[in-house]
Amino acid sequence: MEKKKNKVSAIRILRKIRERTIKNFMDMLILAELRKGYTMSGPDLIVLIHKKFHILISVGTAYSILYALERNGLIEGMCNGRKRVYKLTDKGEETINIILDAKEEIQGFMTTLF
Repeated sequence: MEKKKNKVSAIRILRKIRERTIKNFMDMLILAELRKGYTMSGPDLIVLIHKKFHILISVGTAYSILYALERNGLIEGMCNGRKRVYKLTDKGEETINIILDAKEEIQGFMTTLF
């Protein structure tokens, strides 16, 4: 019985770490998605995160990240009918390219943490 309880606890801990990691890197995820040439709205981001990672994020979380990226000049918002959609700016493209070029270095850093 104790082993089963420990396994359930371990699964719960890993799920929380995974969710926290995804939320911490959501800005990079958005830039990477927009790099594919798509536009994205707040609801689109919520659906993307849910489909890709099976995590539900709040509307507040989605828009706070989108607004921060827009304030930093990495994405640009525009009205498309009744919703606001975002596209990658040149600065955003340059930023995500630098991040993707450093992917192996970032992965190596992550493995040295533990």
